[in-house]
Amino acid sequence: MANQSSSSYPILCASFNQDTSCFAIGTKDGFKIFDSNTGRLCYERAIGAFVIVEMLFSSSLLAIVGAGEEPSLSPRRLCLFNTTTGTALRELNFLTSILAVRMNKKRLVVILQDKTYVYDINSLGILDTIDTIPNLKGLCAFSPSLEGCFLALPASISKGSVLLYNVMDLHLHCEIDAHRAPLAAMALSSNGTYIATASEQGTIIRVHLVSEATKSYSFRRGTYPSTIFSLSFGPSTQLPDILVGTSSSGSVHAFSLGFSIYQSRSKRSGSFLGSIIPGSVTDALDPAHHDVLHNAAPAGVKSYAVIRKVDKVADTSTSEIVACRATISIITYNGYFQEYNLGINNQNEFSWSLEREFKLLTVISDDAISS
Repeated sequence: MANQSSSSYPILCASFNQDTSCFAIGTKDGFKIFDSNTGRLCYERAIGAFVIVEMLFSSSLLAIVGAGEEPSLSPRRLCLFNTTTGTALRELNFLTSILAVRMNKKRLVVILQDKTYVYDINSLGILDTIDTIPNLKGLCAFSPSLEGCFLALPASISKGSVLLYNVMDLHLHCEIDAHRAPLAAMALSSNGTYIATASEQGTIIRVHLVSEATKSYSFRRGTYPSTIFSLSFGPSTQLPDILVGTSSSGSVHAFSLGFSIYQSRSKRSGSFLGSIIPGSVTDALDPAHHDVLHNAAPAGVKSYAVIRKVDKVADTSTSEIVACRATISIITYNGYFQEYNLGINNQNEFSWSLEREFKLLTVISDDAISS
């Protein structure tokens, strides 16, 4: 999620690791790491305010950036921190504030207002420097897969164009004109196959196939403008089954994508390809493929949602996929974690159930309990 810190919220930043098994938050006092499955507080440090806390899978490596409230926590300094030893491994200093950081097992990406730096994560040797348009919010999307590792950045300040850069091969892949208005949010599927975008208008969500730079689907979120805070695809090696987004209205929007395509194609064709490939690259799914969870967060409060898990349910007699179930985790910047189960049946009926909710700032670590 783009760095959009605000002193009015107890949480300054939030991020899930690459496989969503853990998540981290930064606060005015320090940072905390939680286990996504149990909600257990795994690690915390109270050493000042942080606006970026990024994990590398479930390793001990963190990339952290301070809020600048004290000299040792400059927003221009990236610290690679080892949670096992509690010490800094390396520090990288920049001329302007760091707005976003992304990592995988081979690359470290640092995003500034008008430049993006790509490093080898092992040697910290700089591999490339990308000059960008002014990117005041550090807006970006990153797919951590080594096979389809793409970085998406805004390509225009006047319209919603996306620049897609191959981080492993170090070259520009393509540029996509996604919206008329400037971009507000974007997300890449985990394997870098699809990119979802929303503009500052916030009424239309578009999904493009990265390899072809072609529009595959368009979804209408709503009629009235709203700020899209986050977008997230469900985990998948093909077309993700579900896309979710959070908005300034306090709602969570779910779009049935791959699952609905599977249902519609399977009714018309028994072939495997017919079940997953759209009949047209400009297919627009109707409102039956969209559902809204209202009041997940207070209106105006930033929120961040990810789809951690998707399961398909098959008919035992025919083996036909008849339902889809997703686990959706939501962090709200006023200090809450929520987890919902979302069910979609073959009639495109959506059902939400709240499974867990707790206050992030009141969870006590196991170490604190034992001591």
